[in-house]
Amino acid sequence: MRKRFELQGGLNVTPIEKILLPGKSRDELPPILAGLQFIFTHRQLNEQIFSLLEKKIMGDKKATGRPGMDLWHILVLGVVRLGLDADWDRMEHLANYDRLLRQVLGLPQLPWGGEGPVFHHQTLRDNVALLDEPILAEINRLVAVAGREVFKKKEGAAPEPLEIKVDSYVLETDVHFPTDLNLLYDAGRKCLDLIEKYRDGAGYALPGWRKLKDWRRRYKAAERVASKTVFGGGPSKEQRLGRAVGDYLVAAKGLSEKVAESLLGLCDQAVAQSDWDTLEYFQRMIDKQADLVERRLLGKETIAAAEKVHSLFEPHTEWIAKGKLHPSVELGHRVILAADQHQLIVDYATPAGVDVEQSLPMADRLLGRYGAGQIASMSFDKGFTRREDRDLLALYIPQVVMPKRGKKTEAEAAAESTRKFVALRRAHSAVESAINGLENHGLNRCLDVGLEGYTRYVGYGVLAYNLHVIGRRLLDKESANPQPLARAA
Repeated sequence: MRKRFELQGGLNVTPIEKILLPGKSRDELPPILAGLQFIFTHRQLNEQIFSLLEKKIMGDKKATGRPGMDLWHILVLGVVRLGLDADWDRMEHLANYDRLLRQVLGLPQLPWGGEGPVFHHQTLRDNVALLDEPILAEINRLVAVAGREVFKKKEGAAPEPLEIKVDSYVLETDVHFPTDLNLLYDAGRKCLDLIEKYRDGAGYALPGWRKLKDWRRRYKAAERVASKTVFGGGPSKEQRLGRAVGDYLVAAKGLSEKVAESLLGLCDQAVAQSDWDTLEYFQRMIDKQADLVERRLLGKETIAAAEKVHSLFEPHTEWIAKGKLHPSVELGHRVILAADQHQLIVDYATPAGVDVEQSLPMADRLLGRYGAGQIASMSFDKGFTRREDRDLLALYIPQVVMPKRGKKTEAEAAAESTRKFVALRRAHSAVESAINGLENHGLNRCLDVGLEGYTRYVGYGVLAYNLHVIGRRLLDKESANPQPLARAA
């Protein structure tokens, strides 16, 4: 049984709306906590977000059983993790010992060394992962809409029309640079690790692995010799390469055959299906990568991109070459985002395709959400440019900034020289600040596993960034006006 939030606060619990946050701190935690405080004290936003969380996490479950982590705790801890770019060990420390964070969590401040609720490492990981990308995208949409109120010049004034800036960048997955040789080594190494784990830890009967350490040593040595030969120089390199790669392939195929025998032996035992599937996957990857190594290095064949796998552990990883000098290649997925004039991210999508295909889907989502009258302009860089898309967007958006690539006609040059076009094109670079802010809030390299974990990681990161922007604005207002702010109703 879970609760939205523990409402029966004792004398040692500070009401969240009355928590005093440091306005002059240069640390990133206070603005994030101020943004979370904004969510909690905004009645309409509070109700909308908690309703979404209840529907996702609790669903049709009965309100019985052991108490689980409060919905508010899940949201706060997931946001703080990405906002501080913290690992789970640091989050365990902050959740249990940071006084300000525990106040925002609604936990009691007990005197004389008393202990309140404790969050354990695995509890944090399991509960934060309960939210997925669709629910986080919906929460981000609500926060972005409500956040516009914070940036009003006057109370009660209508929100300013949006000036949207669209761009993309690559969020990397947590993988090493792939080569055919080291991917083959990854497959064999993981098979040996699993065999040792199943034999010694799970107690499965796996005969014939008395020399497992020797297998590991010989396999690693063959990989090192092959790699040094392939990437090195020297006389008669082709002959040496053929011998080194041939020896490596012999070791790999021998290991694959031995693992296949163990898989057959496990079929007669009470083995967890997930354990068998995992070992079978890496055994299959030995065969696949050995075939690619043989074809490419010995047969001099060009391998089609569709046959390649860039990571055995994150097989969804894409090889992205954006034509930049540094880095020339990035391993991950494109994240496309739209930021408004206040640096709030009003929409995002991942994994996204090439830029030129993304302008219409992004505009369609924003127009459906805000309406044509609420979007004053939308700017893109040259990577998004397509004349048909620009002409279509111009029917619904007053000012579309999509510079043409290549030589311009006289009419096109005149259109791109107008004062409004030039001003919006210059202002477009502000989206790079939003991208840099996302990278500082954890979205530089994804540390979660799998495509589902990747998209969830992006959702938490965008939410943490938006709450940081909103919280910083609120703290600046409080610093300029010492009187308590009138919280939005």
